Amino acid sequence: MTIATKVNECIQGASWIRKMFEEGAALRQQYGADQVFDFTLGNPTIEPPAELHAALKKIAETPLPGMHRYMNNAGYDETRAAVAEVIAERCDQPITGANVVMTCGAGAALNVVLKTLLNPGDEVIILTPYFVEYKFYIDNHQGIPVTVATKEDFQPDLEAIEGAISERTRAIIVNSPNNPTGVIYPETTLKQLGELLQKKEQELGSSITVISDEPYAKISYGEKVPCIFNCVSNSIIVTSHSKDLALPGERIGYLAANPAMTEVGLFMQGAIFCNRVLGFVNAPALMQRLVTGLQRCSVDSEIYRHKRDLLYDKLTTLGFEMVKPGGGFYLFPKSPLSDEMDFIRLAQKYLILLVPGSGFGAPGYFRIAYCVDDDMIERSLPLWEQLAKEAGL
Repeated sequence: MTIATKVNECIQGASWIRKMFEEGAALRQQYGADQVFDFTLGNPTIEPPAELHAALKKIAETPLPGMHRYMNNAGYDETRAAVAEVIAERCDQPITGANVVMTCGAGAALNVVLKTLLNPGDEVIILTPYFVEYKFYIDNHQGIPVTVATKEDFQPDLEAIEGAISERTRAIIVNSPNNPTGVIYPETTLKQLGELLQKKEQELGSSITVISDEPYAKISYGEKVPCIFNCVSNSIIVTSHSKDLALPGERIGYLAANPAMTEVGLFMQGAIFCNRVLGFVNAPALMQRLVTGLQRCSVDSEIYRHKRDLLYDKLTTLGFEMVKPGGGFYLFPKSPLSDEMDFIRLAQKYLILLVPGSGFGAPGYFRIAYCVDDDMIERSLPLWEQLAKEAGL
């Protein structure tokens, strides 16, 4: 075999999202793009805010000497300071740029944090349903993922989390607003989680870090997205501007460590080192300069609220059961068929492309990414009616 056995095994069980996206490409070629209703990938169709285009034009017309050279592996000081200033406002914490590392998106930030924290065999708790790449990221750094089911409403089950904590537990990843469910974890729950972890740390004589994965934090529909720093001392924010500035292809994000974190200075040294040796070296220079002045900007959440309501109202009327998302741009309904793969295949008959819940560790559900054009959603509604009828709703 020309590639590693482990990599080959990962390919065989690789992301359902990408697999369905590829099937969509084949169907578009066969039937025409306007006849295929692809809800598989969280790839926003809306454009970045006007402020970004203005900043891009300005920097292109008046380039700075040396603007494409290497910088500190943690990123430009002014960019890190701008990020820290907004986090300090949101969290009411005295965070500075020294606690921030600019990264190649949230995926890079997660890998940097995990490499910094994990020894071989250390365990990382992830809550189901979870973002599909978490297990791969943990495995990248010789960690062991431990899955813990959430409650029926997809909120964290603190008793189940406590039962999963062992002497090898090193971290827990929380993702709110959540992909794939769109639920937001309330501050009371996160504070209770902080208290639980503090108790377990004292019992076990260890340190357990909460890694808060927050790419959807600015896309919420009235519910407050709490700051993890106010709830858990040993905590790290990882995020990207893929969703809030609609820049998924630019791979720009950051990690930020809670100033109250145990040995936060040592963690930051490790994170900066890992950002380099993982091969990221530094976040893209041009993107850092662009987002420095855009930390208070975001796409309009009302655009996504409208898309959510179009689908949620129609599908619940048809009999689909789901938790109404508080943020993000996903729906996660129960499959009306006992095997969600049978339902996914049935949906393909109507050229509706969805992702099975088993890809997120939650069989019996399916995910809809509604970050698509309104026109596509509206044109799909009659087909959803036919699909619901054939599925027995």
